[in-house]
Parts: sequence; C-alpha cells; structure tokens
Amino acid sequence: MPVDRIRGPAAARMRFIADFYSKKYADHRADFLVCKMTLEHIHNTGEFIAALRRAIGERVGTPVFFQVPEATRILRDCAFEDIYYEHCSYFSPGSLARLFRANGFEVLNLSTEYDGQYLTLEARATSASASHKPLPQEMDIELLAGLVRNFPQRLAVKRKEWAARLRDIAGKDRKAVIWGAASKAVALLATLPEAQFLRYGVDINPHKQGHFLPGTGLPVVGPGFLAEYRPDLVVIMNPIYREEIQQDLGRLGLTPEIVTL
Repeated sequence: MPVDRIRGPAAARMRFIADFYSKKYADHRADFLVCKMTLEHIHNTGEFIAALRRAIGERVGTPVFFQVPEATRILRDCAFEDIYYEHCSYFSPGSLARLFRANGFEVLNLSTEYDGQYLTLEARATSASASHKPLPQEMDIELLAGLVRNFPQRLAVKRKEWAARLRDIAGKDRKAVIWGAASKAVALLATLPEAQFLRYGVDINPHKQGHFLPGTGLPVVGPGFLAEYRPDLVVIMNPIYREEIQQDLGRLGLTPEIVTL
C-alpha cells in the first residue's frame, strides 16, 4: 500500500517494506503478528508459518492473528466468484488450525466474519512440548469431503441458472452494471460469457476509477457516473453491501433492479 494513502498521525510511525517475507526479516521483533487476506496467496504455507514461528523464537505467548477466505462457505454455496488462480491455498477451520498447531502455535479461537466469508484465527506461540486439544470447529473433514464430492454437479447447475438469467436480461436490452470492481467481478466475467453485456464496473475506491478490469477491459467508474448513465439493473458482487448500495443509489435518485450473485 503506498504511504500516501495513509491518513492521520499513524502514518509517521509506519514503515512499508516492498518485499516478500523471509528469514532475512527474522530480526524484526513484533509484539503482535497480523496477516490479513495474504496466506491464501502463498504456495508453501507450512514453510511460511514455520518461518514465522522461528522468528518468534523463545518469546512464547506472542499472539498472532490471521484472516483468510472461508473455504467451507465457498464449497457449500458454490461461490465460483471466490475461486481464482491468485488463491493457491484455501482453508477450512480445521485445516487452518492444524497448520498452526503443527508449527508450534496454540490455537485460541476460530471464527467466521464478514457474513461468513472470512475465517479468522487467533493463536499464540507455544513451547514444543505443549499439547492442545482441537477446537470443536476443527471437526470438519467429513463435511468437507461431502461438499467436495458433489461440488462439480452443484456448480454446473448454478452456472446454468445464472447463464440463463443473464441471457434473459441481455435479451431485454437493459442497461446493466456490476457494483464491486474487484476479484469477484473478474471471476464472474471470466466464468460466464453471458455476462459480457455488462457495460461498467462500479466501485467507490477512487484508485480504481478510470481504470479497467483485467481480462475483459470493463471500464471502472464511480457511483456518481450512474446519475447520468441511469442503469436499469445493478448486479452486486457482494451481498453484504446491498443495503449500503441501495442507499447510495437512492441518493442519486435511482431505483434500478438489484440482483446479487
């Protein structure tokens, strides 16, 4: 994250190192380790967590906090928009906890946040001889096996339903946009060619506006653009923002049909 995006007094106390974490940074001592939405991008997660534990060393009790996409929900809901090549590792509560416990951490808490989309783990470094019982949320292997086994069939049904829905919308010559110009939108457009009739990606992030989505080149605009464009339909990529987006549209004097993936 560029330093110029940081506001407030904390900016002067922050230092960004534009590099991948490795053992050469082991001497950077921390009282609290935080890793949000990054572990899923790492190939050898075991090696990475082991390196963190070695860096902590004898400072037993040092707390860590990790947040990753929740794989059980993705499999259960056939959330294909949350599956893309940048994510080379997916975790359930059980697999995430076992990863940390195998590398010298005591898992204190597992929870899901953000309407169940994210999995969070709280843990602390422990001694090699310590033994800790699994948390109830970790007992998920049979559930995962069932979800994985029938995932292809359920996904095919969902894709077929959405393809038909999008063809119907396109056939009515309605102006439609995607709200949320991020990875979910890229995955939708890459998975369903029927979505190509969507003309714009809308995002409140000013650093995205004026640019384009990868793959399809869909232009990214700010919400204010819609006041003139006046879409008939808004496809919301993340349903957790539906109420907020409805309010934004209302302030623009717009009442389009809203659908969520």
